Amino acid sequence: MSVRTLLCASLAAVLVTTGAAQAETGNATAAEATAMVKKGISFIKSNGKDKGYAEISTKGGQFNDRDLYLVVYGLDGVVRAHGANEKMVGKNLIDLKDVDGKAFVKERVDLAQSKGTFWQDYKFTNPVSKKIEPKRMYCEKLDDAVVCGGIYK
Repeated sequence: MSVRTLLCASLAAVLVTTGAAQAETGNATAAEATAMVKKGISFIKSNGKDKGYAEISTKGGQFNDRDLYLVVYGLDGVVRAHGANEKMVGKNLIDLKDVDGKAFVKERVDLAQSKGTFWQDYKFTNPVSKKIEPKRMYCEKLDDAVVCGGIYK
């Protein structure tokens, strides 16, 4: 093998590895958010609400990936699980509004009751960038709660 072929092969390997690393650290996709919500619902159904909500609220756990994490709201607006901020658990956020004045928790609860499965747009602080960014949340109703996972646009 020539030096030139070896250099080209090495450079290609570095580029492939770098690309994979960037993909791993980039923002989550809509498909990843949908899959994580479905995985979270399955986990709750298999393990019960207490264990499910605790696992969802565990930072660095299986329901926390880069800027993607799950949240669970009761249909009364009370946070039951929060993958980015466990201090929110137990708080009623039904009146919480985003920077544009959108009552996104109330809207989320209303959509869960009327549609069951939906996407919702609002603005929220990205846990990775620490900036307020447009967010798109995928949600599914589960019994008396709604399980959601979102992506930042």
